[in-house]
Amino acid sequence: MSEPRSVENVRDVLARLGVSGVDRITHIPDGARTAAEAAAAVGVEVGAIANSLVFVADGVPLLVMTSGGHRVDTTALAARIGVGVIERATPEIVRAATGQVIGGVAPVGHPAPLRTVVDPVLDTFDEIWAAAGHSHAVFPLTFAELVRITGGTIVAVD
Repeated sequence: MSEPRSVENVRDVLARLGVSGVDRITHIPDGARTAAEAAAAVGVEVGAIANSLVFVADGVPLLVMTSGGHRVDTTALAARIGVGVIERATPEIVRAATGQVIGGVAPVGHPAPLRTVVDPVLDTFDEIWAAAGHSHAVFPLTFAELVRITGGTIVAVD
């Protein structure tokens, strides 16, 4: 059985970028609708799940990679990154900006690079897990790899 094209795309990008966990993409048969479900599926703390959340910051898509144990304070984050307003992106904006759907947005594999913010709490884990382009697929990587492959800026999000 072949994997979804979005996962193949993410796998190709991860391999090209030299991410250590590319060969450990894990398929979750029932999917993971929440960070808690993803954490249970791979046997880690919920904080070790790197949620990929897409927002719109002053009209431009913004990818926020946050620990599964955190909520994003959009007002505080806007002040920290120097934008006026951060709002949750619609499913249509998420799809257009990432080529992926909500629940499966990977940190890479998008049609064009996205401004990315990375939650520093993720650095408290030796290994973190992120979506691999589909709600049924995740992969492990390190905090340093996440920052490197996204070109992200480390900023507190809560």
